[in-house]
Parts: sequence; structure tokens; C-alpha cells
Amino acid sequence: MSFIASQNLRHARQQKELEPISITTVVGVAVVAGGVIGILSSSFFCYFYESCRPVWISFSRTRLQTDLENKLFGQHIASRIILKAVDGFMNNRNPKKPLVLSLHGWTGTGKNLVSQIIAESIYTKGLKSRFVHLFTSTFHFPHKDLINLYKSQLQQWVRESVTKCERSMFIFDESDKMHPGLIDSIKPYLEYYDNLDGISYRKSIFIFLSNTGGDDITKTALEFWKMGKDREKITLKDLEEKLSLSAFNGQNGGFFHTSLIDKNLVDFFVPFLPLEERHVVQCAMAEMKARNLRPNRDVANMVARDMIYSPKPERVFSATGCKTVQHKLNFYI
Repeated sequence: MSFIASQNLRHARQQKELEPISITTVVGVAVVAGGVIGILSSSFFCYFYESCRPVWISFSRTRLQTDLENKLFGQHIASRIILKAVDGFMNNRNPKKPLVLSLHGWTGTGKNLVSQIIAESIYTKGLKSRFVHLFTSTFHFPHKDLINLYKSQLQQWVRESVTKCERSMFIFDESDKMHPGLIDSIKPYLEYYDNLDGISYRKSIFIFLSNTGGDDITKTALEFWKMGKDREKITLKDLEEKLSLSAFNGQNGGFFHTSLIDKNLVDFFVPFLPLEERHVVQCAMAEMKARNLRPNRDVANMVARDMIYSPKPERVFSATGCKTVQHKLNFYI
């Protein structure tokens, strides 16, 4: 046998001996690499795609308190209740029932803003989170003759949402315009049940926004103003009973004769006081800051003076709160 042939034969034998080891090694490396890639892919997916994990849902008391102080004006009662209620609930690892808040007051007093502030203190994406669900009665449930269909749909929405994430939030705007039976249809989810069909609703939040009780709140605030008392002296005790009665006996809508009230499932009836001119000025200053403009008090004063105030003849409270400040500001900057 020639030297070259001998060398080729020896090389072939070496390849044959090494082949099983090489294949095993390659496969092993591939499996490990695949596992690492899988873990990295999962982490990458969870990081960029919102999930029901702490990276996306993590309550910040500091954020809640700061935003209430810097963005919500003239609402000392609401600020204290919201901070304590949300903080206590979110830090309770085993709540006995969902947190249920009912926010009451005239338009433009901050009810929607508070809902936004709460969402932003819990969810990284705030109101845009896929775990925050906003319902507007006149848009989502406009036809009274379809109430049975709406009941079924609403129950399904809540059930499926909480199945995906126990830390879900449901906001019902214009709840005073909702059919009472529609609210009663979700009553089981607000109860003290450990679970319903294997689903626990205890860590969810339900917020109802309503104009109901606004006149009673304003009447109380006006009485304090006439007596020369500081509005900051108005307490929850001065208003809470009136609010619950007003909600229960409302105009055939919202909480009208619902079992949510007589079963004490609403944790807090939160009053929003009517806003005075000084509060409108604060809203205008905050809006300028939000637009990255230097706050100008002269401009804010002009915006505030341009508002309509009531009741006549006192003209103490802004009829639309701070609701139109954003648009009126455009005329002065």
C-alpha cells in the first residue's frame, strides 16, 4: 500500500471515530443554544408585549400621590379617599373583594382625570393598557331594548378580561345613564366570593363615574361659601349619605334601586366639589406646563374669566369645571 493510501485510510478511521462525538456535541450545543434563545425570546416578548406581569403592572404610591397633588385641583376630599383606597387595596395581597369606587360630581371637576391618574399609577401604559377597559354608556349601551344582549356581552367582557389578568380595571363613564339592570348584571363579580367558576375577581378595580349627586354636592359647597367657611372644611361625612341616597333614588338610571348599594358593594362614594375661579386658574397653569410652555398667570386668569359661572346670582362655581380650559387656552397663547 502506498504511503498516500495509508494516510487516507488512517484519516478515514479517525473521522469515523470522531463522528459520533462531533454529532453529539453539535446536537448538545444546538439544544442549549435553542434553550437560551427560547428564554431570550420569551423575555424579549414579555418586555415589549404587555403582559400581566410586574414589569407592566406595578403600583406606585408616589406616582399616585404626586399626580393627585399636581394635577387635581380643589378636590381635597377626593384626593384623600383615592390615595388611601387605592394604596390600601393594591398593597393587600389577599383582598376580600374588588375595589369599587363611585365618583360623583359636576362635569369637568376631575372624575375622568382621577381615573387616568389611578391607571397610570398601576399600569405602565396607563389608560392604553389592554387590561384597562373603559365603557361609556351612551356609546357602548345606547339602546334600551337591547339590554339583555348588553348584559350578556358585559358579563363576557369582564369574565374574559379577568381570566387574562386578575389585575384588570373597569371604568364606567356616564354610569348614571346606564340601565340599572346592566349594573346589577355584574354584581356577582363585585361580591365577596373567593371565585366564580374558577375565576377570582378580588384583585380587580371597578370605577363608576356619574353626575348624580352633583347638585347636592354643589348645594353643600355653596352653603359653606355663604357662611364664609373654608371649603377645605367640608368632609366626607357632610356628603357621603346624600350621595348614596341620590345614587339609589336617581332618575331610573345607574345605581337606581340596584343591589350594589343595599348590599354595600360600593366601597367609597367619592364627591367632587364644584370648582371656583382660582381652581380654573390652576388648571390653565397645569395645561400650559403639560404643553411644555412657561406657565403664564396672566393668561391663566384670562382663561378663567372667560368661563361661565353659576348659580345665579352668586356666580361662584365654573359651570363646566376645567373641561373647556384646554380649548380656551388656544385663544390666548
